[in-house]
Amino acid sequence: MATLNDEPVRELLSQPNYAVISTRNPDGSILSTVVWANTEDGGLAVNSAIGRKWPTNLQRDSHATVLIYESGNPYNYVEVRGKATAIEGEDAEAHIDRLSHKYISQDYPARQPGERRIKFVIEPDHVRHLRQG
Repeated sequence: MATLNDEPVRELLSQPNYAVISTRNPDGSILSTVVWANTEDGGLAVNSAIGRKWPTNLQRDSHATVLIYESGNPYNYVEVRGKATAIEGEDAEAHIDRLSHKYISQDYPARQPGERRIKFVIEPDHVRHLRQG
């Protein structure tokens, strides 16, 4: 089994490659959403606005699967499964700006008035890396 510290995994996660987070809806179905991700605090970190569907799912059931794939080769990917810990407040607000700089080289431009951010750090139970092509 791979880890977040393996060189090819670190390389994939350090680049502005998109991630897909999958969470469980209240009816048991799976919701998958494209997100930005990075590694922080020993886990995989993602961010959203409080009240959106996937963070609400994750607050109810902390289990998540995240798939991060190379933009030029989707067959180079890492899958991370684990439990998420929610972090709100200043750290979550600063985190969205760090992610935004990684992906679009500027502070997060889409903040809405009154919006509050939430950061989740997913502690991996399972990490799988596959590279083809």
